[in-house]
Amino acid sequence: MFEVAAFWRRAKPVPQAVGLIGIALLGLLFCGLETAAGAAPNWTLDPSASVLTYQSVKKNTIVETNKIRNITGTLSSAGDAKISFDLNSVDTGVDLRNVRMRFLFFETFNYPTAEVTAKVNPAAFADLGSKRRVKTTLPFRLNLHGVDKELEASVVVTMISDTQVSVASEAPVAVRVEDFGLLPNVEKLQQAANVTNIVPTASVSFDFVFAVDGSKPAAIQTVAAGAVGPVTTDAAKANFSDEECLNRFAVLSRTGAIYFRPASARLDAKSRPLLTEVEGVVGKCPTLKVEVSGYTDSDGSPEANKLLSERRAQAVADALIVDGVPRNQISAAGYGEERPVAANDTPKNKALNRRIEFSTSKLAN
Repeated sequence: MFEVAAFWRRAKPVPQAVGLIGIALLGLLFCGLETAAGAAPNWTLDPSASVLTYQSVKKNTIVETNKIRNITGTLSSAGDAKISFDLNSVDTGVDLRNVRMRFLFFETFNYPTAEVTAKVNPAAFADLGSKRRVKTTLPFRLNLHGVDKELEASVVVTMISDTQVSVASEAPVAVRVEDFGLLPNVEKLQQAANVTNIVPTASVSFDFVFAVDGSKPAAIQTVAAGAVGPVTTDAAKANFSDEECLNRFAVLSRTGAIYFRPASARLDAKSRPLLTEVEGVVGKCPTLKVEVSGYTDSDGSPEANKLLSERRAQAVADALIVDGVPRNQISAAGYGEERPVAANDTPKNKALNRRIEFSTSKLAN
């Protein structure tokens, strides 16, 4: 089964979802438009009329199109542009793939949004009102995964009306994963999808619509209207289906984002974001009981490893209970060096085996 891990070239990784983010910058161009009174207006992105898609290729010939759905943006009369992307709204069309992109690649429990900012000289687009359509190359700054990077995009700006502007891609924007410290996360995706030797491509397209603040929205015909606009993310859901629960626990188990002091069951503070995410999922899966399972590498005696894994699993369970998870929904078990996910032959593989996993069963009545 194809997974989103197939979005990158091995020689030159380019994450589709990341490329999408770069292009969003386009709203900057609007500062060249002027109102009838001659004053430069402020603009706001219309999320219901805007489209952001990326295409990935699997098995060399099969193309899949995915999206980031929840986008907000503003452009001030002074030319200050800001566009934000809710990375929890990644839409691949399959819940499991969405969750993998969120937790394994973007690590949304630490970095829930990406942001594009730019400063544009309004005079550079002063004649957009008369030409109605302008092509240009636009520099911008992308903040992703806690890293800032200067990039540029080729864009086409079209005036829909005196109060609305469309900004569409002329060419895709390539963003190198290594520039944002995301290469290890690509590997996590590949492991989760059980995919190797992928030869992918990335192609991003978009059409953003901005409106003058205070103007009445006009009817705009969008491409693939059923798949345009904001979506409900996990934060707004009251409960998850059983399938959604299983998907989330399975992927959270692969994040490797629960940390302990060496040879200790003491949780490191860096574990807090992931534990908060787990707590939220447990709360929205009220019919399921969650087992926190601890594992170690093969260093040391099997007896000592089993004891350490038990203590670590219990520490995680206790932390969740302290934060409000019902005690009857949580149990803990340690399996020591049993069930390794990799050979214990390198430091990297040993780190994979030192892990906390979450499994579920039906909660007894």
